Amino acid sequence: MQAAVPISSPGSSMIRRRVGWTAAAVVALLVAILLSLAVGSRPVAPSQVLHALLHDGDDSATTIVRSMRLPRTAVGLMVGAALAMAGTVMQGVTRNPIADPGLLGISQGAALGVVLAIAVAGVHHPGDYVWFAFAGAAVASVAVYAIAARGRGGASPLKLALAGAALNALIVSVINGILTTQAATLDEFRFWQIGSIAGPGSDMALKIWPFLLAGTVLVLSVARGLDALALGEDVAKGLGQNVALVRITGGIGATVLTGVGVAAAGPIAFLGLAVPHIVRALVGADHRWVLPMAALVGPVMLLGADVIGRILYEGSEVPSGVMTALIGLPFLVLLVRRKAVAA
Repeated sequence: MQAAVPISSPGSSMIRRRVGWTAAAVVALLVAILLSLAVGSRPVAPSQVLHALLHDGDDSATTIVRSMRLPRTAVGLMVGAALAMAGTVMQGVTRNPIADPGLLGISQGAALGVVLAIAVAGVHHPGDYVWFAFAGAAVASVAVYAIAARGRGGASPLKLALAGAALNALIVSVINGILTTQAATLDEFRFWQIGSIAGPGSDMALKIWPFLLAGTVLVLSVARGLDALALGEDVAKGLGQNVALVRITGGIGATVLTGVGVAAAGPIAFLGLAVPHIVRALVGADHRWVLPMAALVGPVMLLGADVIGRILYEGSEVPSGVMTALIGLPFLVLLVRRKAVAA
């Protein structure tokens, strides 16, 4: 008599796939961290990196790793996770596959806060931009939702996207108006506007981590609600979800996370757009898996782009914000082509 062969269910197969990709993402993140600490104009061997992390010393390798690259890597980890989760929630809340903090005007709202901090409040230290960036992001997100909620149908995905695009154009005009009349503000702002994790130090990392934690808790709390919302508002309500509460909580969480990223590193392009699509292709659409996976893949992409920018030109480096845009553009073109074919 032949023994029965157990057949794994689709659910167990998906769980194994998700666990496998999550483990791979953790390994990739560890490799990205090691490269971020080791690669640069002064290469440091992996053994020296580990020695510098575990032991004090006054040699050049330890100084480079601890004083320069460790704070840069820490900021990259936080910013990458924050923007990736923010983009994931934005796409879930708006049910728009190309939504990200930049599309809805939140990134530009944070940028306007920084411009006003420099031009009006006389703030000149990047670590002091945080509160202004958060305020600008919050005002922009509230304005987008308030505009979209007016009229018949409430804040539909299409109205949110249109309101975000309109507000984004308005804020960009205001920023340009301020910068063209104040040369000193322009000189200071343009370096921040490019987007880079090279400038902020350990003080920035210490200032933003509580906000990263708060934003993460908020977005994880609406993971089930985002899954239900993906089926449509009527179905979500039928499943017992408070759609308005899910959108408000998710929107607040995404706003806080966007403020973290923009305040620390400037407007990093394409990260919030690309990572959610990559993650869904790996682990499916369940936000209880998608959000943690985005928090792993986002830093991998940002740190990887930063490392490539350091070695692309000898004796100089390309800011990570430029590299993420260069990497993200082909992805966006591919996404548009796939959507066009699917249509």
